[in-house]
Amino acid sequence: MSVLVAFSVTPLGVGESVGEIVAEAVRVVRDSGLANKTDAMFTVVEGDSWDLVMAVVQRAVEAVKARSPRVSVVIKADWRSGVTDAMTRKTESVERFLSGPEA
Repeated sequence: MSVLVAFSVTPLGVGESVGEIVAEAVRVVRDSGLANKTDAMFTVVEGDSWDLVMAVVQRAVEAVKARSPRVSVVIKADWRSGVTDAMTRKTESVERFLSGPEA
């Protein structure tokens, strides 16, 4: 089972520069021990149950809420049986097609 969640958490009402506060959410994810990646727009976290992954997302949101009067959250989830390491395997699949004979 793979539960793959991409989420973005944005503090509102704290000014234009929010990187320091967003870093608190990323720290929660990294400290969770679950597979994760962060890019300019989203943090992706993967685990083997919905409850486990969503608990990490909730803690990340709470970390931002502790320093911000309002928080915006965007979440996209892929819940799939029979799959592990979806975060890596999905990207590898696309890369295989890009490097194939038609690329």
